[in-house]
Amino acid sequence: MGTLMLSKRMSLVAGPLGHLTLPGITLALIYGFDVSLGAFPFVILGIFLIWLFELKTKLPMEALTAIVFAFGVAVAFLFLPIEKTETALIGDISKVGPKEVLFTFLFCLLVFILVKKIYSQMVLINISEDLAVAEKVNVKKYNLLYLLAVGMVVALGVKMVGGLLTAALVAIPASTARNLGRNLGSYKFWATFLGILSAVLGILLFKITGLPAGPLIIITSGFFFLLSLLFGSKTL
Repeated sequence: MGTLMLSKRMSLVAGPLGHLTLPGITLALIYGFDVSLGAFPFVILGIFLIWLFELKTKLPMEALTAIVFAFGVAVAFLFLPIEKTETALIGDISKVGPKEVLFTFLFCLLVFILVKKIYSQMVLINISEDLAVAEKVNVKKYNLLYLLAVGMVVALGVKMVGGLLTAALVAIPASTARNLGRNLGSYKFWATFLGILSAVLGILLFKITGLPAGPLIIITSGFFFLLSLLFGSKTL
């Protein structure tokens, strides 16, 4: 997912979409249910609004995302209890139980299957929409599927890193992979591998230090990016 976002120049869009989950996270924290369940309806609604606005206007997706997320953040902070702010913004993986792990795994599998099916079409769209249309690719449909996949990743990511750091969760591993990859295949491999490794190491550091897991995951991912500057192939 990160590799598509990077090539589509949408890496920062995940950040505003993460903020768009805040109203749902707020409801989840107030009423005591899973934050991802709270985040899903709001981020999916936001995705559809952004997609519809893009069809109706000539504004870039970044501007439309900013408009929708600003509205969502404003609503969230009207009701978010101050003592719950840290959990909403940077997540709290210590509260994830077996049911949440199973739920996350199933949705991650769904996202993986969806992205695998649309990947080649999205790469073509990112290269040239006109070329994609000539190849009879339904650009509007694939953009919507792509945005829905982004929305699901964001909603799942808030459990680990909250609504504030989701952009880094998907953007940094892809950026690191861009420095290391020699072709499209290795680009996808490194992005996936480094995303998983950063999460695992971040959680281990959380267990050792007791510091919040979300920021530790992002710091670990950022450390790998710095290493890639030294050892990257710079051929992709």
